[in-house]
Amino acid sequence: MRRVRPAVSLSALLLSALSQNAHAQVVRVGVTVPTTGPAAVLGIGARNAIALFPKNIGGMPVEFMVVDDATDTTNSVKNAKMFLDQKVDLIVGSSTSPQSLAIVEAIGGSETPMIALGASARIVAPMDDKRRWVFKTAANDSLMASAIIKHMVDNRIKTVGFIGFADAYGESWLTEIKVLAAKSNIRLVSIERFNPKDASVTAQVLRVIASRPDAILVAGSGTPATMPHKALKDRGYTGKIYQTHGAATADFLRVGGKSINGGLLPVGPNLVWEQLPDGYPTKANNARFVPAYEAKYGAGSRSNFAAQAYDVLPILEHALPIAAKAGKPGTREFRAALRDAIEGIRNLATNTGVINMTHSDHSGLDERARLIVRIQDGKWVLDTVSAKR
Repeated sequence: MRRVRPAVSLSALLLSALSQNAHAQVVRVGVTVPTTGPAAVLGIGARNAIALFPKNIGGMPVEFMVVDDATDTTNSVKNAKMFLDQKVDLIVGSSTSPQSLAIVEAIGGSETPMIALGASARIVAPMDDKRRWVFKTAANDSLMASAIIKHMVDNRIKTVGFIGFADAYGESWLTEIKVLAAKSNIRLVSIERFNPKDASVTAQVLRVIASRPDAILVAGSGTPATMPHKALKDRGYTGKIYQTHGAATADFLRVGGKSINGGLLPVGPNLVWEQLPDGYPTKANNARFVPAYEAKYGAGSRSNFAAQAYDVLPILEHALPIAAKAGKPGTREFRAALRDAIEGIRNLATNTGVINMTHSDHSGLDERARLIVRIQDGKWVLDTVSAKR
């Protein structure tokens, strides 16, 4: 006997099919960033920047799912695996190097593109099967470290002390500084480590001062990076104090106050775009993004981390139309074509710098992504522009 399906069920099936087809046309992006925990200031900037994205990018509707990982690598991995279960086309995050590296290891083999927001060069190098699918918008630590070493050489620094996070970020910076300082005949006379949640770094600061370095590098990120800086000043250290680009936030300036005046650090050009010479390759992008960001989130709210997250937008504007020719969102063909399109980016000016991806370089940034600024009364003051233009 032939069974007749009720009309209402057929309609439901048709609606379901249409809904699934429409859903399949939407590019889905999973974003995991820390909006709570020690690195919240980094993740909040990223979240805020992504909230400015248009609904359609490169002619395609795009859905961003932003979740908090609470500055915890376990949560970062958990979020990334949840995104894989949901068949996203791209994963963005996290904001710190340890979290980004944890995601790289966890999703290897999934053949899903990832754009990390962490800075460590180890996120994208050395190139292997896992990193073939991984890109990043933050400049590599090595690029920023070389700017610091050049500034030290120009200022006749002969010895340097190091106080860095006891994690992958601090380790990456220590590795870079050891190599670059040795090449420039700068002697590394002391190495100390601390944790972002430590209540005091007095013992480490006293040991570094005792080594009598001409300059000291603090390799930390966000507001915890103010702690050694303030302790050095409190203990009477008068040499140059360098910070890394991980410290470049408005909260770092606020918490550090006058005690961090005179500090030097490499940053992305968006922080001081008004002070850049006309014709600087990022200036037009910075002039569009920074005023729009500060109009929504307040004067002085700009940060490198917001700019790096916003640079996902021009990357997708370039790559999505290319990927769409190979398949529909949600398919392996689309994800593979998206990966290839990102790797094929050449001379793309963004807020962070000018991107030239290659098979072996999935950061793609050069000297145009860095400047040296000096901290003065809660503001970033352009000190050195050493980039080619």
